[in-house]
Amino acid sequence: MSVASPHICRADYANARHAQVLVDLLDAYAQDPMGGGEPLSAFAKQNLVACLAARPQAFSVLAFADADESQPLGLVNCIEGFSTFACRPLVNVHDVAVLPAYRGQRVAERMFELVQAIALERGACKLTLEVLSGNSGALRLYTRMGFAPYQLDPAAGSAQLMQKWLD
Repeated sequence: MSVASPHICRADYANARHAQVLVDLLDAYAQDPMGGGEPLSAFAKQNLVACLAARPQAFSVLAFADADESQPLGLVNCIEGFSTFACRPLVNVHDVAVLPAYRGQRVAERMFELVQAIALERGACKLTLEVLSGNSGALRLYTRMGFAPYQLDPAAGSAQLMQKWLD
């Protein structure tokens, strides 16, 4: 399927249509192999939008096939953080999802244009994101958009994302 000029907007968490689209797109992404291959939990589906809305540092961007917002295409969820070295906000791009039928059509790039504009409005010094090393399509996209592995000194190597789950 082809989309010539997607409608890109900041998600309104109070808008029932936006809220449902956000959950549906994130669930589709979670079920994708690059999202872990498992659906969102019932708890996440029920509480995600309210929890995002309760955090002023969170924002989301949605892509639709056209301005009537009848056909969702993609989603970017962002959480503002803080760079201690720059002493300024940063925006972490937490989720990027484009439905498979619309990948390769620059939908994500269009969403990132709005993400960057919102980040600049917030005074952010940079955008950050994480990507699986096997996600070659996303890596090409992010590199084309100017993202690069984080490093302070090439001799020290690139940063690695690590996690520890807390129960």
